[in-house]
Amino acid sequence: MGCRNLLLTPGPFGPNWGGFDFTRGITGMLVAEIMTQKIEDALKPTRLVVADDSHRHAGHAGHHPDGESHFTVTIVSAAFEGVSRVERHRKVNALLAEELAGRVHAMALTLMTPDEDARRL
Repeated sequence: MGCRNLLLTPGPFGPNWGGFDFTRGITGMLVAEIMTQKIEDALKPTRLVVADDSHRHAGHAGHHPDGESHFTVTIVSAAFEGVSRVERHRKVNALLAEELAGRVHAMALTLMTPDEDARRL
């Protein structure tokens, strides 16, 4: 795998407040970590950025005070070769359906093939 970035912002009381880690689920993994693992396993990206933007949505619908409700995700993968933009989004939404049905309220997706990514630079 190529480049991987996982950007997290702890909640207002830090990630471990009152002895309980509110940013982790039952598995003990952060939602962003689970999303990253699922994407890596299914799409084998050459570049992956999962950024928690929840702090930018404080007071908005779906915001969770401990974060991990709003994400910006960039995926560069050969798995997107010959796949329309709409189908790419459907594929990622299906892959992360469990997270979208739970804590994740919104995801901004940038989905590219390696060639598309190279042309952007």
